[in-house]
Amino acid sequence: MKRSSIHSIMLLGLILGINAGCGRGVLDAGFDDEMVMFGETSRIRTLDPVRAGDVASSMAIGRIYETLLEYHYLDRPYRVIPALAEDLPEISEDGLVYTFRIRPGIYFQDDPCFVETGGRGRELTAEDFVYGIKRVADAKNASTGFWAFNDRIVGLNEFRAASTSDEPTDYDLEVEGLRALDRYTLQLTLKRPYPQMLWILTMHYAAAVAREAVEYYGEDIRRNPVGTGPYVLKDWRPNYRIEFVRNPKWQETGRVERYPETGAPGDLEAGLLADAGQPIPFIDRVIQYVVGDPSTQWLMFLRGQFELSGISRDNWDAVLTEDRGLSEELKERGIRMSTSPTLTIFYYGFNMTDPVVGQSDDPEVDRRNRALRQALTSALNTELWERFYHHRMTRPTSPIPRGIVGYVPREMRFPFDLEKARQLLAEAGYPDGRDPATGRRLQIELELGSADNPEVRQATELFADFMNEIGVVIVPSYNNWPTFLGKIQRGQAQMFGLGWVADYPDAENFLQLFYGPNVSPGPNHARYRNADFDELYEIARVMHDSPERTDLYQQMADIVVEDAPWIFHGQPVAYGLYHSWLHNYKRHDFPYTMGKYYRIDTEARRAWQQKYGR
Repeated sequence: MKRSSIHSIMLLGLILGINAGCGRGVLDAGFDDEMVMFGETSRIRTLDPVRAGDVASSMAIGRIYETLLEYHYLDRPYRVIPALAEDLPEISEDGLVYTFRIRPGIYFQDDPCFVETGGRGRELTAEDFVYGIKRVADAKNASTGFWAFNDRIVGLNEFRAASTSDEPTDYDLEVEGLRALDRYTLQLTLKRPYPQMLWILTMHYAAAVAREAVEYYGEDIRRNPVGTGPYVLKDWRPNYRIEFVRNPKWQETGRVERYPETGAPGDLEAGLLADAGQPIPFIDRVIQYVVGDPSTQWLMFLRGQFELSGISRDNWDAVLTEDRGLSEELKERGIRMSTSPTLTIFYYGFNMTDPVVGQSDDPEVDRRNRALRQALTSALNTELWERFYHHRMTRPTSPIPRGIVGYVPREMRFPFDLEKARQLLAEAGYPDGRDPATGRRLQIELELGSADNPEVRQATELFADFMNEIGVVIVPSYNNWPTFLGKIQRGQAQMFGLGWVADYPDAENFLQLFYGPNVSPGPNHARYRNADFDELYEIARVMHDSPERTDLYQQMADIVVEDAPWIFHGQPVAYGLYHSWLHNYKRHDFPYTMGKYYRIDTEARRAWQQKYGR
């Protein structure tokens, strides 16, 4: 689950250095385009796969741990390919049984936890996936990822229930639907069909984990990761610096992974297939820093110390032309730009249990409150809002973002229309924004989780100005992130600003946010309930991608738009800048393992720095 405070996507990007002794290069990783664009820094919280719910930690984990499946780096639309599995799974005709064959000859990195082999990493087996998923289900671990498996694998919820006792969790307890049939065969049995399971198995929550490592390090496993991936942890100083180096076990065991040999249309012309079939990773060392000041980040990028950068609001006019092309000055420096919509939606959510803005069992009260939510939606000035963000955000027309499976272009149901907004407000019982019983203007408290972000405050002031046009007073309440989440989970926020970053490229991942049984502390933070929606969701979630399923998705989206539990206000467009000596860069919505494909032309970088880097 990738929740994001309003305007704070935290995806990692890149800063690069030079390893003068070899041609493969050193990668200093710091910030991704979106993260800089929204003025945030990436502070890794943990390197334990079961506890990482934020993007920064997930990116670091993706360098070390591996999963059965992964995304093809270049192909669009996104598709999954084998990673530690030999092939895609054999799936039974009823869609319930997934059988994987694990690749033999894959080894964990060397580590003291492997006592029986004198610290030499042992071979990966199917049991390592069984153990990893059990750790996610273990209630004592308080995993951020149990939602991915909850009520889906036969016997796993019973295992979770048993783990709530005061006794140590018994990891030898059999789970009927989670079995290692032999050393290299893993079998998952589901309670009901779940076509999104292949996407789920690309996530770090499904990573292979060595039981020896967890038992050896205990709680310190969060700082002592042991995986099979292309890198191992060299050094970590939280909030300052983390360093990874190439996993020597790959060379020792003769393991060879290769750059993709095919891609999407245009990839060949863009030079993205120049390294087709070459062994990866190309980078020997990865060093990531935390630099909190956006101005410092930008200057470091201009000096060639950062390989990738976003574009902050303060630098927008200096970087882009009026038609949003890259300035000639930056082009002359060999800087390139990548743009694409993100699979993210930002929204203002209503607490649907609140008596003023929420749903009600009284049909008349429910009708009036719905009209109020629709009025506020219609009062958001789309043109000014997008202009405020320099058109780095476009306003969504439904809960399904552009670019995801299940998206269909549509007209906005409640576009900006002050006359319509005032009409709806009157229907809600607040003509001119006033309560006739008291004569006072309606006040709505808006909870926000970015207390120290000036852009959030500016955006909130603009939103409040829009609502003031119809007579409604927005009262902002700024919180730190833990306090903010606590209010949402306890249903104490009347209205709140939040965002959702896709976990996988299927509209179901967004529609689940409105499913009644998922109410907070689940992902349905608006506490929205609609029996018709829930019925359609339960039908669609077991269907494979098809026109029939897309039609159900659109019916669900129509219900949500009409009920207006959210004001959809932003789908970000990622503007990434990168230096010409970084090869094979293609923005990916699920970038957690993709750094292994980047390559540095160290000679070109050295020449650039001599010319421009001072």
